[in-house]
Amino acid sequence: MSKQASSTPTLEAIRYRRGTLELLDQLRLPHEFVYDTVQTSEAAWEAIRSMKVRGAPAIAIAAVLSLAAEAEQKRESFESLEQAYQFLCDRLDYLQTSRPTAVNLFEATGRLKAYVTAEFRVATAGKKGARDLLRHYIVEAEKMLAADIKGNRAIGQFGAQTLLSLSSKEHLQVLTHCNTGSLATAGYGTALGVVRALHESGQLKHCFATETRPYNQGARLTAFELVFERIPGTLITDSMASFLMATKGIDAVVVGADRIVANGDTANKIGTYQLAIAAKYHGIPFLVAAPVSSIDLTLEEGAQIHIEERPPDELTNVSGIRIAALGIGVWNPSFDITPAALISGIVTEFGTLVDKKPDGTFDVKKFLQSAKADQ
Repeated sequence: MSKQASSTPTLEAIRYRRGTLELLDQLRLPHEFVYDTVQTSEAAWEAIRSMKVRGAPAIAIAAVLSLAAEAEQKRESFESLEQAYQFLCDRLDYLQTSRPTAVNLFEATGRLKAYVTAEFRVATAGKKGARDLLRHYIVEAEKMLAADIKGNRAIGQFGAQTLLSLSSKEHLQVLTHCNTGSLATAGYGTALGVVRALHESGQLKHCFATETRPYNQGARLTAFELVFERIPGTLITDSMASFLMATKGIDAVVVGADRIVANGDTANKIGTYQLAIAAKYHGIPFLVAAPVSSIDLTLEEGAQIHIEERPPDELTNVSGIRIAALGIGVWNPSFDITPAALISGIVTEFGTLVDKKPDGTFDVKKFLQSAKADQ
């Protein structure tokens, strides 16, 4: 069920209070500002699959909070601890099937499944019931929401500091791709959080955003955020990026990530790879900004990442109007892989990884171990 937002909208993709989850329908932006009430895992699965909610961090948070809302409503419905445990595990497995590429979803649901399993064993030994297990899940999922916002702010600060250290200028012009702001996370943003941090410190000269075809997340969402936050911004088509770099004095490119593997290869919205190539040619720093939940150390290199292919009509149609000839074939990968050799640094909530191996790759595992040890 949909409802119009209040007269004073906020840039929150996710609104949550215990027992109720609301997701901003990003398919309607920028023309309508509408939240859908999501009370079940099935409703969240559909919202994620249809891209009403998108952005790797937001997908993960929306998934686990939808189950928290459902668990709160069903706290009196289970006859046994075992039934509640099976319900939580089955729902977490189901939510993982909504989108295949963004590792944050798998990291969050996997972490919560391990947590639930541990709590189930404790509850079994202590002769506690289903309500206790559900309550523990709800509290843990809510912690993820708060942690995501805190982590995004840290990413913004580390990213801004890194960009300033790589430049001799005090005011930077930055190019970004897709949408990585408040609408793609629980709040503040990752790559756009870096832009926001520069703006807050008075060190952003201008932000350029690609329209990000074929789904236009840059034109519909990033442009919306820049205008809403009064951040100086300009929209360009994806095909203008190289000429922009050659003529407008771009100081850095900052993008997000849906998956970063052990050597630093990165999966992100389609079009990222070509931006990295253009940045390399023009001698422009290219940063990837993402939480550590986007890191997948089970994969060694980007070629192992499964790339989601989206429906053809996302490419052939714009706002429901067909623009392509009937009968034409369509290839519509949602993501591409940027090799680590083209990436200047990886910004996380623990700091920025810039040191490279002789072959141009990163040792992401070593960075994480060192960063976490310093916390």
